[in-house]
Amino acid sequence: MFEQTFKNIDDILHKDAGCGSELDYVEQTSWVLFLKYLDDFEKDRQVAAELSGKEYSNIIASEYQWSVWATPKTNDGKIDHYSTLTGDDLKDFVDHKLFPYLKKFKIEAQNPNTIEYKIGEIFSEIKNKIQSGYNLREVVERIDTLKFRTHTDKHEMSHLYESKIKNMGNAGRNGGEYYTPRPLIKTIIKVVAPKIGDTIYDGAVGSAGFLCEAFEYLKTSKKLTSQDVEVLQKHTFYGKEKKGMAYIIGIMNMILHGVEAPNIIHTNTLAENLADIQEKDRYDVILANPPFGGKERAEVQQNFPIKTGETASLFLQHFIKILKAGGRAGVVIKNTFLSNTDNASIGLRQLLLENCNLHTVLDLPSGTFTGAGVKTVVLFFEKGFATRKVWFYQLNLDRNLGKTNSLNENDLADFVELQKTNADSDNSWTIDIANIDKTTYDLSAKNPNKKQEATLREPKDILAEIQLLDKQSAEILNSILELL
Repeated sequence: MFEQTFKNIDDILHKDAGCGSELDYVEQTSWVLFLKYLDDFEKDRQVAAELSGKEYSNIIASEYQWSVWATPKTNDGKIDHYSTLTGDDLKDFVDHKLFPYLKKFKIEAQNPNTIEYKIGEIFSEIKNKIQSGYNLREVVERIDTLKFRTHTDKHEMSHLYESKIKNMGNAGRNGGEYYTPRPLIKTIIKVVAPKIGDTIYDGAVGSAGFLCEAFEYLKTSKKLTSQDVEVLQKHTFYGKEKKGMAYIIGIMNMILHGVEAPNIIHTNTLAENLADIQEKDRYDVILANPPFGGKERAEVQQNFPIKTGETASLFLQHFIKILKAGGRAGVVIKNTFLSNTDNASIGLRQLLLENCNLHTVLDLPSGTFTGAGVKTVVLFFEKGFATRKVWFYQLNLDRNLGKTNSLNENDLADFVELQKTNADSDNSWTIDIANIDKTTYDLSAKNPNKKQEATLREPKDILAEIQLLDKQSAEILNSILELL
């Protein structure tokens, strides 16, 4: 039922003049979905308060509650069409009353780690793009059929939302920035192996895929105590995101996965000066896929000891600095990081190798990221002592990856197993840092166990050989004719 509802909503938004792409569909579905979630959340809190003999004070004032403006019901539970807003009346209410009211929560909230603050921040960053009040009425009524009251409902909803984010990533433009393949994220988490009590950070949070999967991993890692639940909800997951739309989607994704008030901040991570990071600001675990190919302004570059416009290189400096001593990280980066010869890349490799133990590099095939024509690697490192040896694993598949043939966890099972002992195989090998060139710190992933393919010859060489063979054939033919 949920899947069909999402499809129907996309069909409605497709015909609305204000929504032109899959990105818009996800964004607009998100804010309506959030308000329906909030209504169910308040109902659950009210029931819990009544069971414990306490009074419950609603977060949302009565006239702005879902059951009043969105779907007023008659006594038999059906939509009360006489008091329901629609058309221009609905659009005017949403744009000029509801959104301004919800924005105020950011100013009035006691601290950023409350759901009240998240409400205010979300509606400060987003606007209603649905131009037709009649289309908005249809979307609202479709979403009203969705329920968030049971664990099963939330679990199914989170999976459907993930699939929408994936579709958004496949839709082109900059949607791919928001989606890292979930099998890859799960594999990175298995290797980094966070524990309850660790603080987990993603400074380029996007759709919060790393934080959501880390939450799923930890909540099934053991039988949770009430204290464990409290720690996971409030003191484990932290993120920063520059782009407003990604921030909204990330917040919504975490909420649907079960984190009620995500500690995600809407800010440019790279605007923070590395010199200002203190011990209290550091984290135990970093999981991230920072955007690559971007360029940062000169004033932003001044925040870093190694000056470069490459966004991913700045993020890597940030991650090294903000990781606690003894902390672990799994970071996706372009594979050219291993071999680029510019001064910034050489300096960054030296910084990483001297300050951290880069124990594992996972070399991924082309097509791992749908729509992105770049090859990537995953760097696994621990902070606190220099690298001595690096274990490489090159993922070689017998098929090409793409939209209809994406990466799966089975593809990475051999890597996960071999990484436990850093064993050598046809696809894995170890290098000794003592043997690398200290003028370049080149870490190119060159598999010594891979059979070398025959070198392709130049066309002129092939033509010369053809001419020679033709000449030899003619001479042989002439010899035969002379004998006859």
